[in-house]
Amino acid sequence: MNIDFDQFQPVVGELPASVHMIGIGGAGMSGVARILLARGVRVTGSDMKESRAVVGLRAMGAEIAIGHDRANLELAGEQDFPEAVVISFAAIPKTNPELAGAAELNIPVLKRSDVLALLMQDSDAVLIAGTHGKTSTTSMSVAALQAAGLDPSFAVGGLMSKAGVNAHQGTGEVFVAEADESDASLLTYQPKVAVVTNIEPDHLDFFGDAETYYRVFDAFAQRIKPGGRLVVCAEDPHAAALGERAVDSGLEVLAYGGEESFAEHPSLPRGAVLHGWTPAGGGARVEASVDGRNVVFELHQPGRHMALNALAAMVAGNCVGADLERMARGLGEFTGVRRRFDYHGSVSTGQFSGVRVYDDYAHHPTEVAAVLGAARELVTQAGKGEVVAVFQPHLYSRTRNFADEFAAALSLADKAVILDVYGAREEPLPGVDGGLLAGKVTIPVVYEPHFTSVPTRVREIAAADDVILTIGAGSVTMLADEILGELDE
Repeated sequence: MNIDFDQFQPVVGELPASVHMIGIGGAGMSGVARILLARGVRVTGSDMKESRAVVGLRAMGAEIAIGHDRANLELAGEQDFPEAVVISFAAIPKTNPELAGAAELNIPVLKRSDVLALLMQDSDAVLIAGTHGKTSTTSMSVAALQAAGLDPSFAVGGLMSKAGVNAHQGTGEVFVAEADESDASLLTYQPKVAVVTNIEPDHLDFFGDAETYYRVFDAFAQRIKPGGRLVVCAEDPHAAALGERAVDSGLEVLAYGGEESFAEHPSLPRGAVLHGWTPAGGGARVEASVDGRNVVFELHQPGRHMALNALAAMVAGNCVGADLERMARGLGEFTGVRRRFDYHGSVSTGQFSGVRVYDDYAHHPTEVAAVLGAARELVTQAGKGEVVAVFQPHLYSRTRNFADEFAAALSLADKAVILDVYGAREEPLPGVDGGLLAGKVTIPVVYEPHFTSVPTRVREIAAADDVILTIGAGSVTMLADEILGELDE
């Protein structure tokens, strides 16, 4: 597919004085709303349901309606329409009455990414891109920079566990945010530091084919401001190849990864080298060198991929002048992001004593494999128990396109319960459901299409000391506590 990425130009200009945000309670939208409010912009909005995010934004001064109605455009007062309506590109249908009302009233419609670009335009933007790991790496970057005393502004696609927020208007010059590639909106930004954690085909409903998906990251690298830097993971073949092409084009590049990855890609400049990674205490001990200086720190998060994310955060922080030792301490105190290997609790007594329940947002085969690998570390350290995956596929197209890869990833668990597909913005496809994956995995599996029956199915296959993970980008997150309650009875 030949998408002309030149049509996506960096967004610059003045912030509107007032905005109306459709779907304001979403993870990305609510973060932008928080920063807008902190900067004195009048914010109104709507969402389909009440949530903690909605309550928090109201407390900051936003006027928010539940349900979508054209009249919501006048929440600030009769005929007092906003200067712009803000939407999340993928989530809001054109039939939305507020969106239709904006068209009738000639109110400009901006994407969330447009507004984020305006918020960042005068800052030293550190943008985290890649198919996987954006939220974790962005959050680690924030924690590291805060520990170094920089007080960055930030917008993260999830709630940071310790702070309990997904965005903040800081006092420093640095702005840290995720750069979403799913609709090429990352091309609206102009970063000082651009991090690419990995590149693996995804969102093919938009890009059409893998080669076009790869190209969007090359276009992103060309958006880096003069004097800025591209940071890539040398262990990921496509990210490393991006780095090599960027070096050839004259961009300043820094890479991170294990020693062997630099042997495979000798032209990549060394930003950070992972010398040692040892699972310990539910997390890991990390030994590395950053900018030629040795650092050692503990992580609360299991999985070697998390150590690599931490190194990405340190290289990016070093690029904007943060102290390495203080960043290492900040990463050692980082407690994670909600929905990223998020610990929900354990069973202390009874038949299921020792069971631990986690929830994770993983919705691509590589992410699922990484999460289950981290769970395997916990079981191995304990010397007992098994890994039980409770997986809800996300999007019919992704399930169809990666059915074999999902099956291989899920087979890294010992047992699995597979739900039906969470369609989100997509209509069902013939023959594509959870049963498609259940028929391909090589471990004992239960296909349970009835959402409310899942905790019972988990109870039937679980045993003491198991590590149970609810996995997926949809409603499966609601089941973690339900499963814990079912086993704790």
